[in-house]
Amino acid sequence: MNENIKYGAAAVAVVGLAIAAAVYITQRKPQVAKSPAPVTAPAPLPKEAPPEEPAIKYPVAAAPAPEPLPALDQSDAPLLGALQGLAGQIALDRLVVHEGLVRKFVVTVDNLPNNKAAERLRPVWPVAGKFAVSGTEDAPVLDPANYNRYKPLIDVLRAVDDDQLVALYVRYYPLFQQAYEGLGHPPEYFNDRLIEVIDHLLATLEVKDPIALARPNVLFEFADPKLEALSAGQKVLIRMGGENGAVVREKLRVLRAKLVEQPQRK
Repeated sequence: MNENIKYGAAAVAVVGLAIAAAVYITQRKPQVAKSPAPVTAPAPLPKEAPPEEPAIKYPVAAAPAPEPLPALDQSDAPLLGALQGLAGQIALDRLVVHEGLVRKFVVTVDNLPNNKAAERLRPVWPVAGKFAVSGTEDAPVLDPANYNRYKPLIDVLRAVDDDQLVALYVRYYPLFQQAYEGLGHPPEYFNDRLIEVIDHLLATLEVKDPIALARPNVLFEFADPKLEALSAGQKVLIRMGGENGAVVREKLRVLRAKLVEQPQRK
């Protein structure tokens, strides 16, 4: 019975109980019990969409290989062997560290745009010799003799074949990507980061000699606050001198073009 009808009949019962009862009895018809209206469960709240992985700008094509890649922790020996074929044993021993090479390369690339890059995590040995300073005690400048310390590295850069170097990078790229993800970044693509860092280095100011220095504490620094505020990677380009820096810039431009031209992989 409808709830409104039931409570209305009860209200008039005191004035016409008999009549009301008779009317109710004679007029009512058999009622088909109605099933209670189904309870509609509330629509589930939409699930939060998983964060979208950033689009890859510069994908690296998977390189066909006669044998699978080694595990990241066992990659030093085969990678060093491949690098030896490009640079030669003597140059390799003088320049490249022999342990944790992939991880150190990835960490260093990632840190070059920062103010500092940890020396213990660099994939190459420090340049030989002492930091050379000339000028006077009150007005020190970066001694051009300092630039000779970078000659072994520059000679290797000039000698290494660009196509072979890129092919080696592509061959080992899955390990570089694995090491990059191991840094704890959100999902990102290492080759995109590498291109970003190359662009950062190519934007380095070209500074002419003499380059004024200051010594507020134990170590020398650039006297020009604008130069001192540059990143670790950009400071290295300036410290190695204009001629050496030009060689590095040209190599970076060539490698960047070849890495960007890599065919996309689906």
